[in-house]
Amino acid sequence: MKENKKTIYVLLTDTGTFLARAIKWFTGAPYSHVSIVFDEKLDEIYSFGRKRPRNPLIAGFIKEDVYFGTYRYFRNTNCLLLKLDVTENEYHKIRDKIRAFENNKDLFSYNLIGLLGVLFSYPIALNNAYFCSQFVAEVFKESGVDLWGPLHSALVTPNDFLLHPRFEYVYEGKLYDYPLLDEEILSNTIVGHTLYDIKPIAFLKKILL
Repeated sequence: MKENKKTIYVLLTDTGTFLARAIKWFTGAPYSHVSIVFDEKLDEIYSFGRKRPRNPLIAGFIKEDVYFGTYRYFRNTNCLLLKLDVTENEYHKIRDKIRAFENNKDLFSYNLIGLLGVLFSYPIALNNAYFCSQFVAEVFKESGVDLWGPLHSALVTPNDFLLHPRFEYVYEGKLYDYPLLDEEILSNTIVGHTLYDIKPIAFLKKILL
């Protein structure tokens, strides 16, 4: 008997911030951030990223919100929404894995140094620390969805999702032009200006000092 299929979505984004530009420079890819999504309306999104819109250094496991979260400060965000068919068993394993992260979210931090590992093709995996594409890749891997074989999750980049043949394109363009978003909520929540990221010099000082 053929097993029923379920759909998982992956959202690639580029907010245009300094950190996003730095990640794109490291990876040579058009998108700097990746999230795992459970519905086509983008109501349930998970990743590793900034917890405060103005400070990329305060980061970890997050449930993202396109209406009330960080994205609303970056109204020109570009995105690519992909979908992947998985088995029901794989889907429920992915759900369980995300639930485990959510239940222990305060234990996790952002694997900033792991981005340097990507640059030098050397995986840097720290306990309870992930960057966004590492997190999504690890969730798939531990749920039995084998996308990259022996490639370490700490070397997977947003571009690897874009180029993988198992993913299907759903939408590409401005995040807030995505047709399935709730226009009424958008009109009441999107701020009237773009929030600028922390300045590069201040960013380097925070890392080095």
